[in-house]
Amino acid sequence: MVLATLVTSNVVTNRIISAWAYVPWNVTMAVIVTWVAIKWDRLPPDAMGMARRRIPAGLRLGGVFAGALLLAYVIGFAIPWTRELFRDDRADVGIGALLHRIFIAVPLGTVLLEEVAFRGVLPAMFLRRLKKFRFPKLKADLLSALLFGLWHILPSWNLNEVSPVFDLLPSSLGRLVAVVGGVLATGAVGMFFSWMRNRSDSLAAPIILHTTSNSVGYLFAWLAQNW
Repeated sequence: MVLATLVTSNVVTNRIISAWAYVPWNVTMAVIVTWVAIKWDRLPPDAMGMARRRIPAGLRLGGVFAGALLLAYVIGFAIPWTRELFRDDRADVGIGALLHRIFIAVPLGTVLLEEVAFRGVLPAMFLRRLKKFRFPKLKADLLSALLFGLWHILPSWNLNEVSPVFDLLPSSLGRLVAVVGGVLATGAVGMFFSWMRNRSDSLAAPIILHTTSNSVGYLFAWLAQNW
């Protein structure tokens, strides 16, 4: 049920719904997969990194890595030859659209569902089913990270057309590199986010870093487009 919901949501958000429906749709999907895990799979919130008492620990760990990432962004943007890597035609928007993307679309439309699903619900559900095998937690996290990578196939489909990173490649090869690279990169990032969630025992940690990565990254992409 959770996997079917996520597959359907991925197709809907990337191929069907209008931009205005992106946030309410994804918030609804996050609520649905959480409800299924709690109601049908009898998983307590603690098992999914949703315990209130662990939020401070998650915020501390997430804040440390978010600060380091912000510093890396600033350094990368300050160097002229790496500044071009921030350029993305999708960030060529007005101030209003920029602010909506940074403060609403990313944290509520993108990060919330992805962290709830791939660092909260799915690892806990996989772990319950892998208890009798060796290294069940590692395998649960690997499965979730793999699905997180596959989740980015559609979002990466046209990346070669909007990012200068792929300018030297033919369109078909550029698309292949963008999709495969996107799956592998986001899968690896998913494992790191899982480590953060496990380390702090809270979804707050990966949520903070994920939001910083996407929102601040989009801000610098916007600055590169309008530099």
